[in-house]
Amino acid sequence: MESGLIFDIKRYSINDGPGIRVTVFFKGCNLNCTWCHNPESISHKIQKMYAKNKCISCCACVDNCSTFACNLTQDGIITDKNKCNLCGKCAEVCPTTATEISGRTETTTNILNIIQKETVFMDSSEGGVTFSGGEPLLQPKFLFELLDQCGEKNIHRAIDTAGNVKTELLLEAAKKTDLFLYDLKMMNQDLHKKWTGVNNELILHNLKKLSETGSEINIRIPLIVNVNDDEQNIEESAKFISALYGEQKSVNLLPYHNIAQQKYAKLGSVYVTQNLEVPSQNELQRIIAHFDSFGIKAALGG
Repeated sequence: MESGLIFDIKRYSINDGPGIRVTVFFKGCNLNCTWCHNPESISHKIQKMYAKNKCISCCACVDNCSTFACNLTQDGIITDKNKCNLCGKCAEVCPTTATEISGRTETTTNILNIIQKETVFMDSSEGGVTFSGGEPLLQPKFLFELLDQCGEKNIHRAIDTAGNVKTELLLEAAKKTDLFLYDLKMMNQDLHKKWTGVNNELILHNLKKLSETGSEINIRIPLIVNVNDDEQNIEESAKFISALYGEQKSVNLLPYHNIAQQKYAKLGSVYVTQNLEVPSQNELQRIIAHFDSFGIKAALGG
């Protein structure tokens, strides 16, 4: 039985593959996208999150902290990171969830039990389970055991990946997976590194290799004004996708939103928007039409 680090399990999910699904969010990512809507997924470690606006200064966390790491100040609860052992007791006793712990170790057995409780909804909607993140392929033993166990139960399996992993890992996952949700940020290597922290050479290589396996792949493109919505990037993306092996891949366009801003504040991080903007409906329709001209079906969301 393997164990791994996750930060959430979402039941009744309808945006991470077909039908009604359970989405398991793995902690840890080797990209650092400027617009990331799950910033708590990036770190490979357990993290403490604090929302000052939800704190009622009851001092429950202070009174129950065995290492005396929590202190009430004029700026709310301040945690001494040198003393904090991330035991999570402060989050357990917080009456308003102002304090939360992001990240917990789970076994494959526990997660499978959670998934199986939702099979009635999966079966009625042709849904299943999606392993997301973060980057689930950074915990391959944990992921592969879950994939095998779900396969034995005839549960539809999807992996949401950025593809920035060893090719052999991705190809091994393809033997155990029914659907890939493959993120394609942008085509230009320099811009990709600027906005995500890494270039996209391996990501593009892996998408080609994965398509050659005959795997079902939905390509997901986050759309951000001033980042990757320009005509050149859309043109190059459409050309690349249309040239992939096998049946034409479908594309899901994910318009940018800034609802994660509060999460960055909870983590004590600064959310640098850098003039990121939500694309207009006219812009989205233009991009959908551009993909259509290459014979590629593009849709919003998914």
